[in-house]
Amino acid sequence: MDKIAVLIPCYNEAQTIGKVIADVINALPEAVIYVYNNNSKDDTAQIAEKAGAVVRNEYKQGKGNVIRRMFREIDAQCYLMIDGDDTYPLESANEMCERVLEHNADMVVGDRLSSTYFTENKRMFHNFGNSLMRACINSLFRSDIKDIMTGYRAFSYEFVKTFPVFSKGFEIETEMTIHAVNYNLQVENVIVEYRDRPEGSESKLNTIPDGMKVIHKMISLYKNYKPMKFFGLLATILFLLAAGFLVPIIGEFATTGLVPRFPTLIVCGFVGMAGMFALFAGMILKVIDAKDRKDFEYRLMRVHDRLVSEKKKAGI
Repeated sequence: MDKIAVLIPCYNEAQTIGKVIADVINALPEAVIYVYNNNSKDDTAQIAEKAGAVVRNEYKQGKGNVIRRMFREIDAQCYLMIDGDDTYPLESANEMCERVLEHNADMVVGDRLSSTYFTENKRMFHNFGNSLMRACINSLFRSDIKDIMTGYRAFSYEFVKTFPVFSKGFEIETEMTIHAVNYNLQVENVIVEYRDRPEGSESKLNTIPDGMKVIHKMISLYKNYKPMKFFGLLATILFLLAAGFLVPIIGEFATTGLVPRFPTLIVCGFVGMAGMFALFAGMILKVIDAKDRKDFEYRLMRVHDRLVSEKKKAGI
């Protein structure tokens, strides 16, 4: 088991990966550097190997698929994940790892938005999207995460081995954040510098398509992790809709004793029934969610015991 494993997912980063690895070696000389090549069409893998990294391949395209492979294959007390595009200076790497190793943090978020992100990043919709996602997730999950979409994070062994990766692409950062918040894991923020990509290096993130995937992932996870709130809100909307159309019908019946809009009355009944079904669905899923939380705590304890056992074997 490594003490610190630096994880670098890469797709066509030949221009920058050599410098990133050199910076990591300078900042964390004791770390083992893993570069996972995701079907790059340039010399990313060869340059990374020459620079001193352990190079492995993930053939399913997408950042989420790469991270799933990394988390499955690598055992370490602390994992530092960083992009291979040289947008994150390594000055904060030691502090982020110390938060995991010495302060029991499960996830440390490299917070770009509190430093240079908005001045360095030239893509306006990226800036807007990051701010929007931060506001939405912190509001929905009652958290205080400073940067939702950052690719610069540190993780504990317990986090990595209990985190089920379902995302295939860039929505993986959203999934990580919500998972940590939902299961009450210890999340800390460290302000990090951010610099724009060097000239000639292109972002793999497509603003609109990937942004829609991220929003869909957030809504999906909110439904899964907060079922009573999600379906309770849906039930409330349906009840109000039914009541809005029903009140005039009741008023006419009270005045004339007649129901001239009988089809509307039938629709109101069905909408009200849909609201009841939504409410009951939320209640049932809430019970299932409570059991899942208990099961997660048992999994967390087993993973922690495994870590303690590995440390004892290594004489740590």
